[in-house]
Amino acid sequence: MNYLARRLMTFPLVMLGVSILVFVSIRLVPGDAITAMLGTEAGLLTPDQRAALEAYFGIDQGWFTQYWRWLAGAVQGDLGVSVTFGKPVLDVILERFPLTLELALLSMVIALAIGLPAGIFAATRNEQPSDLAVRIFAMIGQSTPNFVFALLAIYVLSVGFGVLPAMGEFTPFLENPLRNLGQMILPALTLGFAFAAAVTRISRSAMLDILSDDYIRTARAKGVPARKVIWRHALPNALIPVVTLSGVEFGYLLGGAVIVEQIFALPGLGRMVLDAILQRDYALVQGSVLFIALNFMIVNLLVDLAYAVLDPRIRLGGK
Repeated sequence: MNYLARRLMTFPLVMLGVSILVFVSIRLVPGDAITAMLGTEAGLLTPDQRAALEAYFGIDQGWFTQYWRWLAGAVQGDLGVSVTFGKPVLDVILERFPLTLELALLSMVIALAIGLPAGIFAATRNEQPSDLAVRIFAMIGQSTPNFVFALLAIYVLSVGFGVLPAMGEFTPFLENPLRNLGQMILPALTLGFAFAAAVTRISRSAMLDILSDDYIRTARAKGVPARKVIWRHALPNALIPVVTLSGVEFGYLLGGAVIVEQIFALPGLGRMVLDAILQRDYALVQGSVLFIALNFMIVNLLVDLAYAVLDPRIRLGGK
């Protein structure tokens, strides 16, 4: 059995573990969907009214029964109905996911476009003033929380230029590309800034290690141009830790950048999950976490497969 088949076989087991964990965790949060929906008026309900609402929301049975019914539906592609939106959970997730996916992709492109060249530039000028400047930039980027950068960007745009970023709406890219990018560019820059700093530090460290290897010194001794040594010989091997970092970060971004989506009022997946937790929308929380976990596993699998492409010496699943 090859490596890919073995990894795919672990997916159902991981999903089962995640489903149990999220099912129990959301029910350990004080309150329920009835109290979250009615607030203080929930105390005015008669026992018969509460029992009817519990049956409607599907929380009148024991935990084991609730979990079994939900799991049986999830196996068939039915994640339940969201009490907040009054629609199937899967439909709600798929409505919000395009925004989160685009935000993650834009953030990743920005981070790699800035961080990778900066890291290589610093590594090739080790201990020089330009290297120190890049390292200071990276430290500032990693130590600055996303929400601080977001609030500063909003302040500069509103006070300095008299404009506010588009917030609270999402136009699909294919529908209106310019309007879409106008809505997404500032949140993507906010997320990409911190990630670019991490990419800079990782790529610099990896490139320094590679540049000290014997085959790099041999290439230089043979008269290979410095640019070719760096970009063709050193860079592919230095990319492995960058790919690892990118895969982990991209998986987290697919789970929703909650703070950034909240600040810019973007109707993304992360903000939806946060609202679902506050509303005790059990089905929506459970379905969303399963969806996020599946995305994370797929991204990690693609990262592992990319290792073998970048470095032929790596044999996945080999002894």
